[in-house]
Amino acid sequence: MSIKPSRHRRARPLAAAADTPDPRLVRGVRHALLFGIALLLVWPAARGYSQWLGWGPLWLLGMPLASWWALHRFRMPRPRLVARLRTWRRPRPQARRLPMRGPAPLHRRVA
Repeated sequence: MSIKPSRHRRARPLAAAADTPDPRLVRGVRHALLFGIALLLVWPAARGYSQWLGWGPLWLLGMPLASWWALHRFRMPRPRLVARLRTWRRPRPQARRLPMRGPAPLHRRVA
């Protein structure tokens, strides 16, 4: 009995599949974000406050951005840049305190 490779497209490894969100969901969130941006730019009333909904830009721009970020598992935008900035600083010795100049503190003055 021989095992033949299937003609179907191979499934992605589980680790890679877990890291990437469903493309349909990403597309829907991206469309909601673009709709919110367009609505904020075109309709001035969307930039205001509603008694029922609250602040418009939060729901039209902030929440779609937060959900898009959550879909990508809260990854930072540029990890290489952050790592490069961390390595840029070299460790330095701690600064030494200079002796105080001027009048002596009140608790040391003796009359």
